[in-house]
Amino acid sequence: MLPTEYALGRRRFVRQLGALGGLAAAGLGPDLMAADEPATSRDSSWQIGCFTRPFSEFTYSETLDAIAAAGFASVGLMAVKLPSGTVTLADANEAQLGAIRDEAAKRKLVISVTYYGGPPVKNSLTEGIEGIRKLISNCQQTGCAAIVLGGTADESIKTAYYEAIAAVCDDAAEKNVMLVLKPHGGLNATGPQCREIIRKIDHPAFRLWYDPGNILYYSEGAIDPLVDVESVAGLVTGMCVKDFVPPRDVAVNPGTGRVKFPELMKRLKAGGFRSGPLVVETLAPGDLATTTANARAAREFLEKLVS
Repeated sequence: MLPTEYALGRRRFVRQLGALGGLAAAGLGPDLMAADEPATSRDSSWQIGCFTRPFSEFTYSETLDAIAAAGFASVGLMAVKLPSGTVTLADANEAQLGAIRDEAAKRKLVISVTYYGGPPVKNSLTEGIEGIRKLISNCQQTGCAAIVLGGTADESIKTAYYEAIAAVCDDAAEKNVMLVLKPHGGLNATGPQCREIIRKIDHPAFRLWYDPGNILYYSEGAIDPLVDVESVAGLVTGMCVKDFVPPRDVAVNPGTGRVKFPELMKRLKAGGFRSGPLVVETLAPGDLATTTANARAAREFLEKLVS
């Protein structure tokens, strides 16, 4: 069971994320959509968080301490270093899931999202469906509100990959877990490609998290996110906050590279993304103190951006 304060924060997060994705309109997740929790000082129409990725060389406890010290209210998960080993939310056992959940709750951090390369369909569609169903269940156990899918560059598994996602959309909605695709190279490198994939699945539990740094990275600087973002109007429910510096570097602080974030946010808002999660994915590297300072600067940058 989720700790009470943590559960309330997660409810606020999921309710807003679900409304953006159309879950409320679809009549899904009524317990969260109708929840009436007291406001806290950390409430905002924008949930500004930080992925564990910039802290990948540090332990999960060190990472959470740093993210909390940098002033974030939520954390996004990639691989995490626990005393029992390095795991993701997709492959963690019961004890590890408890540790992931409880360590975040101790620091009053909501687990907003986890990254997932995608269902393991290379052996079979059934195996892929079982894999993503397990992750959805793990998300429910840990309070994680969304799964960011990386898509695939492999044409031979593309059909099975998205069939597996389509097969679990109802389950995800019932468990109040949003499935979201991000631009990530390969067959989902651009906004139009992502839009077509989402159109084909056609389910309110499956939407898009924008990633402006990836638009530049995978196009080698040729596609401007300010142009590309127009193609995903009405689909965006969150953003992986990432900048880009030529020739191909995304390990930089937001606001220091090629992405024109103020104009990008204007265009995202015009397309319907007016509240929701903004989760920092990459920062300039350094030791723990330096990375924490970079994370704090990124949070302050985003707060000014949406104020």
